[in-house]
Amino acid sequence: MRWHILIGGAAIVFGTLTILSGGMVLWGPQAVREGAGDIVLPVLWFNAFSGPAYVAAGVGIVFRRAWAVTLSRVIATAIAIVLGVFVILILAGSAWEARTLVAMVVRLAFWIVAARIASLARNEIAG
Repeated sequence: MRWHILIGGAAIVFGTLTILSGGMVLWGPQAVREGAGDIVLPVLWFNAFSGPAYVAAGVGIVFRRAWAVTLSRVIATAIAIVLGVFVILILAGSAWEARTLVAMVVRLAFWIVAARIASLARNEIAG
């Protein structure tokens, strides 16, 4: 199986869903925002605007582009930083949702794996 195609396709879907869900909470009906619960705006903005990068990285991974490895690593690093900020806000007493914490951990794990698979796929054709 070509894991890079699977992970790249998943990144494209994940990015598209991230754009849609983040956009709905930011600019959609008030009921959607209320349904989101205790949002943490910096995390929400980051997630909404990282979606296009997810899609771009996914396309690059599918086509084994060298820049996709770098972009995947940058995405993982950015998520780790935002997750760190989120944890600091939690510890400082900000209102938050457990599902946001879980989603950020899942995002981080996904992009760590995606960066590794992108690197391996790129090395297959370079080596």
